[in-house]
Amino acid sequence: MTTTTNVQPAPHSLSAPVAMADGSRRGGRFGREVGYLLSGLPLGIAAFTLAVTGFALGVSTLVLVIGLPVLAGTLSMTRYLARVEADHIAAVTGRPLPARSERPAPEREGSGSRGGRWKAVRDPQAWRELVHAVLAFPVRVVTFALTLTWLVGGLGEFTYGLWSWSIPRDGHDGLVDLAFGVTGRGADIAFNTAVGVFLLATSVPVVRGLTVMQASLGRVLLRRGEL
Repeated sequence: MTTTTNVQPAPHSLSAPVAMADGSRRGGRFGREVGYLLSGLPLGIAAFTLAVTGFALGVSTLVLVIGLPVLAGTLSMTRYLARVEADHIAAVTGRPLPARSERPAPEREGSGSRGGRWKAVRDPQAWRELVHAVLAFPVRVVTFALTLTWLVGGLGEFTYGLWSWSIPRDGHDGLVDLAFGVTGRGADIAFNTAVGVFLLATSVPVVRGLTVMQASLGRVLLRRGEL
């Protein structure tokens, strides 16, 4: 009588690929979050400029014929930029926004070009997208500045010992001398390196928090989504 023995793979033989895949996913998510925050400022500048300029021009010319088409065109452009932001939020968070709710146009508005313009102007979601273009701009400025400061500043401080020789001293031994009165180049390098380690070590939670803050504004205004 023969017996067969099932050889079980060693636990570590499976845990290593799983750990590598998990680390790769985390690194990919961090990269997407950084890209989302850094690309948000150019998009925010375009959306803010278009929204403010188009709204001001459209309202000021409502007494003329061109006021309504200008407002309709502005809302159409902010709608497109809102769609781009919604796609970015879905890609970086993995949670797509709900579909945009379309407001049915009353029959009395007609099917002509004027009725189409009124439909765009009377759509509440279009105005929320316009408000988002304005309110998101200062948020994007803050998230862009903090992300760049944490990453570039952390890398620069961490490698401070390699390039600190190029800084004019003028009788002072760097920031640690000015702030705490501690002299010596070694103390200066150690202090700045410690600051760089802190910035880089906290970059993941800081970037994640900034991503949540910026994306939450889009969820509230663009689709009335949950935080």
